[in-house]
Amino acid sequence: MQNINKIADYIIWLHHESGDVITNLRLQKLLYYAQAWYLVLNDEPLFKDDFEAWIHGPVMPSIYKRFKSYKWNPINEEIKKPKLSEKVEKHLDEIVRVFGKFSSLDLEYMTHREAPWVKARNGCMPDEVSSAQIDKEEMKSFYKSL
Repeated sequence: MQNINKIADYIIWLHHESGDVITNLRLQKLLYYAQAWYLVLNDEPLFKDDFEAWIHGPVMPSIYKRFKSYKWNPINEEIKKPKLSEKVEKHLDEIVRVFGKFSSLDLEYMTHREAPWVKARNGCMPDEVSSAQIDKEEMKSFYKSL
């Protein structure tokens, strides 16, 4: 399993290399889809950390806190390319290729319509705070069915 900070750094680095911007919200959703599809394709998690079902979709609290100061603005911190396996890099490249074309709000909307986040929220009102964990097995099962 990988370190969540290295995965986040790679996604940010990739955006910066291509001249694209990335916000904390967008990063959260790309991390979520990276984990979900890694579970489906490799039958194991990409990283051990668990997402929480926050108001704006799945969030990795440690990464949120790390980049919280940027608020809704692009993360402009200089990030060096982390050392990851070729397999993980290819996976993240594909996630950014497929999901990176969507805006942060589109990604939020998508996760709000998918069972893992909805089930973890367990009937919470749309603006109700929740720190419920999103189950990795639920993620794997849902995305495998697609």
